[in-house]
Amino acid sequence: MKHEINTYHTKRALADSLKKLMKQKPFSKITVSELAADCGVNRKTFYYYFEDIYSLLKWMFEEDAIEVVKHFDLLIDYEQAIRFVMKYVDENDYIISCAYDSIGRDEIKRFFYTDFIGIVTSVIDEAETNFETKLDPDFKVYIAKFYTEAISGMLIDWVKEKDRHDREKVVGYLTTIIGIALESMKLHNKNENSGNEKI
Repeated sequence: MKHEINTYHTKRALADSLKKLMKQKPFSKITVSELAADCGVNRKTFYYYFEDIYSLLKWMFEEDAIEVVKHFDLLIDYEQAIRFVMKYVDENDYIISCAYDSIGRDEIKRFFYTDFIGIVTSVIDEAETNFETKLDPDFKVYIAKFYTEAISGMLIDWVKEKDRHDREKVVGYLTTIIGIALESMKLHNKNENSGNEKI
């Protein structure tokens, strides 16, 4: 347990140093040596925990936002989860913009794709159980990819355009889209049951 706590504190210190340096210079210009020196560890310690600065950035985003979202009951609390993510974006816009400007939109999407599709798939799985329905496996994969691409793409675009868009409207749009998706699964279940009753 003590080792796990020390590991977390070291990773957190490196992440905090990365945030600090991202306020001062482009992400692509930050070096491992700078990070290590800023938080008082050596380069070997950095490489013990992370493959490179990109993997530290990914860990930081996952720890700060993705892991928190996973603890929401997303079938019920999806609006609160959206609000949390957008608040995180607001509070850390300099970090996200710095990464966006250095590595580009597609690379940031690639960063989050596995996490996002895992969350979306878990919501679909839970919806299947709650609504007592079963989607065709290929269709389920297609839906997961569709909503992952759509939601992650819109959130990433919002980072660069949020000054031009009302946050409450964006929350409302995303909440409505997810609500419609869940209602369609309920309808799918209802139609399937009606078809079975006719046979």
